[in-house]
Amino acid sequence: MAKKRLVGPTQLAGAAAVLYTVPAGRNALVRHIHFSNPSAGAVDVTVSIGADAAGTRLFDGFSIPADSVYDWFGYVPLAAAEDIRGWSSAAATVNIEVAGEEDVAG
Repeated sequence: MAKKRLVGPTQLAGAAAVLYTVPAGRNALVRHIHFSNPSAGAVDVTVSIGADAAGTRLFDGFSIPADSVYDWFGYVPLAAAEDIRGWSSAAATVNIEVAGEEDVAG
């Protein structure tokens, strides 16, 4: 698998939006999600695999304190056409970057 940045850095919107879709014929593996909140107030973030719903969320209203960063390390495999969606309680405030691996399915 080739290591790569899958998302961003980009600012999260105020409503659920697709951040990354696994290309056709490929698999992906999410290994690291970095959040940065440079604002003066705490902001909640939500990140899901697929459609935003309680059962698909990796982060559900997770608070990122003011002037801080949060790094998550894990192992989330994704199949072709699956996507990562995200949003925050304050649009265009929190930055997100997602890193992992991508390879040909099979």
